[in-house]
Amino acid sequence: MPRSHVRSAEAAPDGETLSALLRRYDTAGEAVSCEPLTQGLLNRGYHLATTRGRFFLKHHLDGDRGAIARQHRVTQRLEALGVPVAPPVPDADGRTVAVIGGRCYALHPWIDGRHRDGGELTAPQCWRLGGLLGLVHTCLERVMRARTGGDRRPPVEAAADPEDTSAVIDALLTLVRGRRNRDTFDELAEHRLVERRALLERHAHRRPEADAVPVAGWVHGDFHPLNLLYRDTEPAAIVDWDRLGVRPRAEEAVRAAAIFFVRPDGTLELTKVRSYARAYRCAAGAGTSEMAAAVHRVWWERLNDFWMLRWRYQRGDRRADPQFPAAAALVVWWTREYDAVRDAFCG
Repeated sequence: MPRSHVRSAEAAPDGETLSALLRRYDTAGEAVSCEPLTQGLLNRGYHLATTRGRFFLKHHLDGDRGAIARQHRVTQRLEALGVPVAPPVPDADGRTVAVIGGRCYALHPWIDGRHRDGGELTAPQCWRLGGLLGLVHTCLERVMRARTGGDRRPPVEAAADPEDTSAVIDALLTLVRGRRNRDTFDELAEHRLVERRALLERHAHRRPEADAVPVAGWVHGDFHPLNLLYRDTEPAAIVDWDRLGVRPRAEEAVRAAAIFFVRPDGTLELTKVRSYARAYRCAAGAGTSEMAAAVHRVWWERLNDFWMLRWRYQRGDRRADPQFPAAAALVVWWTREYDAVRDAFCG
């Protein structure tokens, strides 16, 4: 159940840890091999082969055992409702979280499959993708209402302030321009930062209203191609539920589309977006006004967001560098084609 097929440099748990872990399970067998997969942003994953089969071993870096167990129970209930997920394997005592040496692990069945971005999906598959996310949201509503009840509307964060964003741009420009031996990425970063400042000055009056409260609901929180595994042409499992929470649901649909359907040149495949969005609206019961508001809020969020550059220049972390050219171009294109993008989600 890998997030991607790229290996990380993170060492696998040692033999003693694996033995202690597998002793908890009646049917897991003994470890044969344990190979690192990707070094995720939230957790680490390993392909674990044993004498009884293959598993995905997940090391939860946050270590909140209670929160992890709650996520596991949610996926178990979603599976019962027909959502394609891969709930963890319970140990001999029925527990799904194992704490070994102060670290939290979970064992999942291994899912043979691959990731697909929107460019690989046919029109019917785009429809099924939108319907799948709508199914996730409606099933989460059933599962979580039964568990928690009460009001689903949390406080919604205020939209980004352009003045604060301008200060971020200035700080990043100082770092970019101060680099020795500048490369082509630095040149592109400077160009996009200057460009973005001009866009913000031009569109500052379009900041979403503070009193506009989106329709909130339980969402996956990180729905994108690396968290969805396909077997042949059909979704086999939605993985990585670590960001499960209550947020504006239509905004998750828009963010996901902006990742699935972005082309390398930073444009969106609007025909596919339209098919995906229609299916999502049908499955989730989302109205066009809800979708239009979500498009506007996510556009504004993207216009003010520089997390990829902050990682590179403030944290020295370049893992997001390959995503930057298309993501930065998308903001400019989306601003120019705002009406067409909104219509694709709402039409």
